[in-house]
Amino acid sequence: MTADSISGASGNEKPGAQLRLSADQDEQEIRDKYRPFLRHFPRCDGSDWIEDLELDTVTEMARANLARTGSRLKVLVLYGSLRKRSYSRLTAYEAARILHRLGCDVRVFDPTLLPIRDSVPPEHPAVQELRALSFWSDGHVWCAPEQHGNLTAVFKNQIDWIPLSTGSVRPTQGRTLSVVQVNGGSQSFNTVNSLRVLGRWMRMFTIPNQSSIPMAYKQFENEGGDGSGEARLLPGGNRDRLVDCMEEFVKYTIIMREHFGLFGDRYSERKESAAKATQAISASALK
Repeated sequence: MTADSISGASGNEKPGAQLRLSADQDEQEIRDKYRPFLRHFPRCDGSDWIEDLELDTVTEMARANLARTGSRLKVLVLYGSLRKRSYSRLTAYEAARILHRLGCDVRVFDPTLLPIRDSVPPEHPAVQELRALSFWSDGHVWCAPEQHGNLTAVFKNQIDWIPLSTGSVRPTQGRTLSVVQVNGGSQSFNTVNSLRVLGRWMRMFTIPNQSSIPMAYKQFENEGGDGSGEARLLPGGNRDRLVDCMEEFVKYTIIMREHFGLFGDRYSERKESAAKATQAISASALK
């Protein structure tokens, strides 16, 4: 990563234009599979609302962090609906675009081919893919619809497939988390509350802010269009809150990322490791 590649925007470039991961810096296979949100971003006519956001402080934080570490923030985005016109997916794409503008390496997981938990062995390719993405990540963004007063089975199934630990590997521990929900009717907070419980159980640090979008079909251009992501969030307080959440998420992740090891260092685990080491020494001495 060179200084020139992360320098500030100049001339007529939009804010953060040189911070985001460009096509020539990206792997085409990764871009095609995990960044579908870029197919309609930025808009060709130069009117993209995300490009015009004033995010000076967090942009400078991200720029400085990238220059110092040489590593972009790695973010996994999960959504919770398989509908063709999925408002949780459309919202997840908008969140991903904001994070992309802030220089993050964003990957959106498509749950379409993920089997129901325990219906197949954990060696299933989609299960291994999801677990690998979680372990790769520095933070998650979870966007779930609310159905019958809680999160959907499609979303919960993804979390159920991610173990707290596999040997010494902990796919979620220490990661930051931002929670978002979409509603078919009036605004509710049942789902984001449930997502917070899940995040705590998965040993993640959930940011204080959250987003709940009421009557989601009214919040997108053309009521979401064909569901491809071309229809974008309309201006208003709900859109602003989503920006707030992504801005806050990036700030927290920058601060927390360098301390992953520190927060994962526990007395009980050190005690257990010491006991196992003592047992191993004793067993060896008896041979």
